[in-house]
Amino acid sequence: MSPASDSDQRIPLFVERQTYRRRRIVDAARALPLLGLLLWWVPLLWALPTQPVSASTALIYVFAVWFGLVAGAGALIVALGRTRAQDKP
Repeated sequence: MSPASDSDQRIPLFVERQTYRRRRIVDAARALPLLGLLLWWVPLLWALPTQPVSASTALIYVFAVWFGLVAGAGALIVALGRTRAQDKP
């Protein structure tokens, strides 16, 4: 087999920019639940210090994390929709 025919059949090293962005958005969507789980575990660490954290502060934190996860998921959905709309001819 000649070197010229071998180089013609190689897989390209880089993917198209839109494909790369779409894959990173999907990766972020997969990581979002794990981030949410880690952030919801943070109040468990608040029980370690000698001064306890009030329940209202903990509830505000939990709902702020929940709202942030919803907003982040919405932003990822919009971004994924934009990449798919750009791929259509």
